[in-house]
Amino acid sequence: MPVSLIAAKDPSSLPVFAVEPGGLEQCGAPLAALAWAKANGFSAAAGKVLTFPGSDGTLGGAFLGLGKAQEGTPLSAGALARNLPEGAWHFASEPNRPELALLGVMLGSYIFTRYGKKPRAALRFTVPESVDASRIERWANGSILARDLINTPAEHMGPDALEEAVRSLAARHGAEVSTVAGEALLDKNFPMIHAVGRAASAAPRLIDLQWGPQNAPKVTLVGKGVCFDTGGLDLKSASNMLLMKKDMGGAANVLGLASMLMAANANIRLRVLIPAVENSVAGNAFRPGDVLSSRKGLTIEIGNTDAEGRLVLADALTLADEEAPDMLIDMATLTGAARVALGPDLPPFFTDDEELADELALAADTMADPLWRLPLWKPYLARLDSKIADMNNVSLDGFAGSPVAALFLGRFIEQARSWAHFDVYGWNPSDKPYAPVGGEAQGIRALEAVLLKRYGN
Repeated sequence: MPVSLIAAKDPSSLPVFAVEPGGLEQCGAPLAALAWAKANGFSAAAGKVLTFPGSDGTLGGAFLGLGKAQEGTPLSAGALARNLPEGAWHFASEPNRPELALLGVMLGSYIFTRYGKKPRAALRFTVPESVDASRIERWANGSILARDLINTPAEHMGPDALEEAVRSLAARHGAEVSTVAGEALLDKNFPMIHAVGRAASAAPRLIDLQWGPQNAPKVTLVGKGVCFDTGGLDLKSASNMLLMKKDMGGAANVLGLASMLMAANANIRLRVLIPAVENSVAGNAFRPGDVLSSRKGLTIEIGNTDAEGRLVLADALTLADEEAPDMLIDMATLTGAARVALGPDLPPFFTDDEELADELALAADTMADPLWRLPLWKPYLARLDSKIADMNNVSLDGFAGSPVAALFLGRFIEQARSWAHFDVYGWNPSDKPYAPVGGEAQGIRALEAVLLKRYGN
């Protein structure tokens, strides 16, 4: 990672002065540096960086703009990773939330390098005594894992490669992994995972990671692992297919969260379930109008083959629910409707657990990890009615797409003590100081905070 956190200040370390708009005179920088900032029109807008010379003409330090409170985020300190030259640095005047500012620096240094892009300049940042460097590092590592998985094209991140990524993560933390793949999915009663993935060259599979003491509270994470989505026989347009390598963003996010929880040595019995498939077109692809059986025994009429994610999640959620976990969380790049409602940066979540909803809202703010609750509006269940099966996989009128998809998933959960569904986008469509265009982790820092507060570490 281009940014490393150090406990003791390097003698060569240069200062970064964090400045709010109108607060330049109070930041503590030398008079010559203040004059330099004024001469260069430094406004302290969020994420703006200005380096200044020292008395001997060499580099003397830098200013970081914090922006107005309602406009910026502590993560905007990520701009430092893009603008500072290689070397040692420290905050001479701390931002209000130094932990998140340092996380922003680490995330801002990210570049997806697998196919030849070069990493950013190596920076060493001193960690203030009040800050736990290990927390920042596990947040960064979890987010970067999710980003790397999403950014990898489907040719190198199919169901088999996703399984290998899970096994690699498990090996680092002493977790166990088992897999049910191909025709064995029918033998083990995962018919919808099999139906969605059977047309692809890489066999569909259910990946099952387990970690932690058997007698600890059970926390199960389920992630949608559609490694590429053509839409199936209800084929997507070329433009709508371009980003479909990211349709396993739910799986990437739960793996990033699992990485954080295991690194924190959370006091939980962790289980991660990932139905990994490609929704492809072939002679044996499932069809509009087909009726699929599910692990739960409900029959599902297929109104649209492009609503496949909820099908594979349903079988995985049924398995998760069978052992009545204390907490069941699923994450999925599930609906375009969520993006229409809230945009790409604000993922909705759904839960009937009022206490959990309050905890998530607080953690989202505390961790600068935006989330917004949407309702599980039960009257909309009627939109999933079918004339020939227990239910349809889509609402035929197109209204309330994200709540209806959440309600569909809720039909497969009965025994879990608490459940929340996250409809994430998993992608940055525009560049940010702490995140380039590309795959993104969403909601997982807030979730880690809630889970560690509930269950400890």
